[in-house]
Amino acid sequence: MKPAPFEYHAPRDLGQALADLAGAGEHGKVLAGGQSLIPLLNMRLAAPEHLIDINGLAELATIDVDEHGVTVGALARHAQVERSPEAADAQPLLRLALRLVAHPVIRNRGTVVGSLVHADPAAELPAVLALLDGSVRLARRGSPEDPLTGPGTPANGTRWRDVPASEFFVGPLESAIQPGELAVSAYFPNLPERSGVSFREVARRHGDYALAGVAAVVTLDDDLLVGSARAACIGVGPVPLVVDVTEQCGHRPPSAVDWAAAARAVQAGTEPEADIHATAEYRRHLVAVIAEQALREAAGGA
Repeated sequence: MKPAPFEYHAPRDLGQALADLAGAGEHGKVLAGGQSLIPLLNMRLAAPEHLIDINGLAELATIDVDEHGVTVGALARHAQVERSPEAADAQPLLRLALRLVAHPVIRNRGTVVGSLVHADPAAELPAVLALLDGSVRLARRGSPEDPLTGPGTPANGTRWRDVPASEFFVGPLESAIQPGELAVSAYFPNLPERSGVSFREVARRHGDYALAGVAAVVTLDDDLLVGSARAACIGVGPVPLVVDVTEQCGHRPPSAVDWAAAARAVQAGTEPEADIHATAEYRRHLVAVIAEQALREAAGGA
């Protein structure tokens, strides 16, 4: 299998990358980790006229942690983020999810931001971003008639905008990125104190895409009662499904919550489809089982 012909670009700075993307328009694709894009090219499921390789942009291979959250640059590899103690301390759900992503050899090359841009509804990281109410920062080359967006416009004319996760995932393998835009980073907010997290999934083999998966966050209030409980599902809808089950928890101690009922509330929002791996009914059943497990585990961590 060979990809269709394309023009290869290897920019050495962000300005040149954005210029290349602007010139390519809707006919350009960005190469970062390439763990999803290269197979699509080889099978000719994608046939861009221009391939913009951003691996020379060392300034995007960053992990920044502060009191507000974790910001992951576009060239930070899965393995790099997974092994970062600072990122794990600030946002433990990231490491839990990354350990479930594919296999180590893929995590060594694949990028966190690339996984988000790919927007596969069966992938773990989109669910994490959605559950945490994170965002993706996009950049493009500006022009005089462009409106100012996002955090501002630096002297080099680059336009920025931050897209919240609730708006970023548009459909299966479809994100809110427009032609000429580059996803430069993703932001994963920290959790409040007394929060616990969990990520459970069921796959035919470890490293395969999950038949269904659930990430959960439970936060206790000052009285150690459940103040917030949310879950995000993968593999059971066109985009990551986030369900707030705080009401089902009834502001009770974790030991007194009917977590099975909360899991059924998560299950009710799913829209699974059948494929060669599992029926829709089986996926729906899995969601109820692992949602209860994930919510209980997150409550225990809180």
